[in-house]
Amino acid sequence: MEGYRPITQWNEDDRPREKLIHKGRTALSDAELLAILMGTGSRHHDENGNLVNKSAVDLGKDLMHLVQNNLQNLARMSVSELKQLQGIGEAKALSIIAAMELGSRRKLVKEEKSKVSCSRDAYEILAPRLEDLNVEQFWVILLNRANMVIRTVKLSEGGITGTVIDAGPLFKLALLENAKGIILCHNHPSGSNKPSDADISITKRLKGAGALLEIQILDHLIITATGYYSMGDEGIL
Repeated sequence: MEGYRPITQWNEDDRPREKLIHKGRTALSDAELLAILMGTGSRHHDENGNLVNKSAVDLGKDLMHLVQNNLQNLARMSVSELKQLQGIGEAKALSIIAAMELGSRRKLVKEEKSKVSCSRDAYEILAPRLEDLNVEQFWVILLNRANMVIRTVKLSEGGITGTVIDAGPLFKLALLENAKGIILCHNHPSGSNKPSDADISITKRLKGAGALLEIQILDHLIITATGYYSMGDEGIL
């Protein structure tokens, strides 16, 4: 391809790996970081049979363009979706997905006994697990009397439009863990963080059941890729 130069022929300051070594990670664009993950560019023929050479940085730029320069969109992509882009095979796709997952897990690292003092604390605990999912999941945070986290537990998983929660397993778990407070949490893959009538109804039902057992339902969060809604903050509980 006319004008194409492999990365090895670039000025050293422009090569992603060397740039990272000499200037630090923040000096690299998202496309350059993706280039390091992918390792190599590609050679393939286009629909007209012409040979196309692309550097790893070119592929990184193509991928960022595909996801509208939004890393949240990239985090939601599957292996098969990534492979739709010319030049990205299974190995490159798996490297990207593994890196995105490590980023999510890094956000999960908390002190063993985190204290939940407000809805934002609860959101920060569970957002890394829920914000990028394409299906709905229902999680709970179990708290002791001092609002310290005992455990976070996934109770159910549904489809794109909803999941169900049964009071029996929830309160059995809470009693076994000697929890005094519960924060409910689920995601909306649709992107809307507004509670449905069903969300509100089940929350009030669980709150009533918890009161009989002297276990407080402290909040119910709805998490999306862009933020969260707290029924406690909004006065629904």
